[in-house]
Amino acid sequence: MMTGSRGLRIFVVIATVGRAGLVRRTVDMLADQTRPADGVVIASVAPQDVAGVEQARGSPEILFSEKGLCRQRNRALAALEGRADVIVFLDDDFIPAPDYIAHVEALFAADPGLVGLTGDLLADGVQSGGFTVEQALQIIALRPERFPPVMITRHELYGCNMAIRVEAARGLRFDENLPLYGWQEDVDFTNRLGRRGRMIASSRVTGVHLGFSGGRTSGKRLGYSQVANIVYLKRKGTMRPGFANRLVTKNLFVNALRSVKPEPAIDRRGRLAGNLLAMMDCLRGRVDPRRILDM
Repeated sequence: MMTGSRGLRIFVVIATVGRAGLVRRTVDMLADQTRPADGVVIASVAPQDVAGVEQARGSPEILFSEKGLCRQRNRALAALEGRADVIVFLDDDFIPAPDYIAHVEALFAADPGLVGLTGDLLADGVQSGGFTVEQALQIIALRPERFPPVMITRHELYGCNMAIRVEAARGLRFDENLPLYGWQEDVDFTNRLGRRGRMIASSRVTGVHLGFSGGRTSGKRLGYSQVANIVYLKRKGTMRPGFANRLVTKNLFVNALRSVKPEPAIDRRGRLAGNLLAMMDCLRGRVDPRRILDM
């Protein structure tokens, strides 16, 4: 187990499936943090998903659960009860700047009312076709100095990199009605967390999201989730109606437009088919995020 500096007990949780090589490298780089984590927990599904990860620096703790981002993160939350003051959730393809955890600790220590924060991404491969680890490290090395640092109040946090105060999140769990990739599970969880205190995005806390496409859910399943999950969360009251409506409209428009000439790594036609199927289910009154389990 890693040992951090005096102060808050900070653990990093990474949920992963089907990306053993990538997660091993991501975990190994966490050992280079200027303020090491007090522990790294890998929440996965099967031994092949974490093959070789135990050899990464820092001796990560490996947990197994049923498949699904929400289930895997909930498994980690249960395992860390009484052990952590702050939990940092990172995607397995997020590369944090070397001072990421140090700034997380400083921000939580300085503001007892802070319950959650997310980093200000230097680049997001989801929006630009993806980055290699080497490209991400170069982007981080060349990051511009932002002074004074930017701090913005947030209603929700971006799940690829977010930190929560465990005491404030007592009793909260990720919604397992959002299966598999759990699309928008971060919005749901942190919308509920934000009712208990202040949440921010900070330019001090930063890194690069690779946007790695391997191991993700199918285009049709994701497309269905892009509509069904939003409808579910809007009805649940954990997604702001205006934000929800804009997101559905954007997904339908982008998938329809780009399905004419899809990007090589993105199944736009599958996503559009899933979008339309979910819209039909809405009209029939039977839309349900869990329907993707049967696709």
